[in-house]
Amino acid sequence: MAVGCREPAETAFRTSTDASSRAGLTPLPDGVLTGNEAGAVVRLDPSGGIVWRVALGREVATRPVVAGDSVIAGTVAGDLVRLALSNGTEQWRLTGEPPVLTPLVTSPEGTAVYVVAPDGAVRALAVDTGKVRWRAPPPKPDEAHLDTRRGLPAPVLAGGRLVVALGDVGLRALSPEDGGLAWHRELRNVQGLAVQGDVLYASTRDKRVWALQAKDGTPLWEKGFSEELTGPPSSALGVLWVGARKEESPLVLGLDPATGQEVARVDLPDLLTTTVAEVHGEVLLVPTQGRQGRLVALKRPTWERAFSLRTDTALRSQPVVIGEQVFVLGRDGRVLSWKLRPPERP
Repeated sequence: MAVGCREPAETAFRTSTDASSRAGLTPLPDGVLTGNEAGAVVRLDPSGGIVWRVALGREVATRPVVAGDSVIAGTVAGDLVRLALSNGTEQWRLTGEPPVLTPLVTSPEGTAVYVVAPDGAVRALAVDTGKVRWRAPPPKPDEAHLDTRRGLPAPVLAGGRLVVALGDVGLRALSPEDGGLAWHRELRNVQGLAVQGDVLYASTRDKRVWALQAKDGTPLWEKGFSEELTGPPSSALGVLWVGARKEESPLVLGLDPATGQEVARVDLPDLLTTTVAEVHGEVLLVPTQGRQGRLVALKRPTWERAFSLRTDTALRSQPVVIGEQVFVLGRDGRVLSWKLRPPERP
């Protein structure tokens, strides 16, 4: 950790979930939720204490979601479970469903959860009962060319639409009320989606970033790169960020959200394959997935490195920031947390 006149970060805790994890963290007002490969859903408080742990039997590969006073989690075996947020008590369970490999999304009012199957089919379930509200069929296999052993990019709610990325088929925007097709855009092989206001951003495997009107899919701008893009876009500190790699050199690119013009380019110690976060309104937190698992802090407006925290485990999910405390999930299943001090003024 780089140190100036004072240490920029104080370790809050390091807690193991007792198994490797690729699920990511879900923020709560007073802690975080996660899942792991052993099939556990775990709630932690701000000090790293385990509030509750529930065993679902098979790997939880995507982060649990919160809907009102409930937690919805899915497993690779096709179980969907509703748990009480307060104590983890099971409220309903669906079995025999498709594997849950794509992150779940809940409606803003917390009454529905949207589930995307590996073949691209979409279901809306009532949170209180687990009953299906509507189903949208998958695209034809010869059109989508989806690898059903893997998850799809996380769907997003944007402009009153549920937007799903479906391989070669491109983007489909569905009505959250009935699953009807609102618009379709042949934007193929999307790596990830981000939303800022009424604008939808997408990064693709052909080295492009797109901005679309969320309500109807109208393109606003698109930007091509010579670098390989390594992850989804994300918005922080008024800039659109995306991980990239030029030859063997990892970096993070910052784009003007309104035009797509490059406004920042910063070398990284390892690849950024997920999304970034911000803290104190002026520091960008960039998780990297190398073995050292560095969390790199960049200070605006120059985006020079303020400090770097080493975790010794790959960071493949977005950091969670609650006030001055930051939480990260390591690939080894540890949740690590620091309290970050505001940057010193010149």
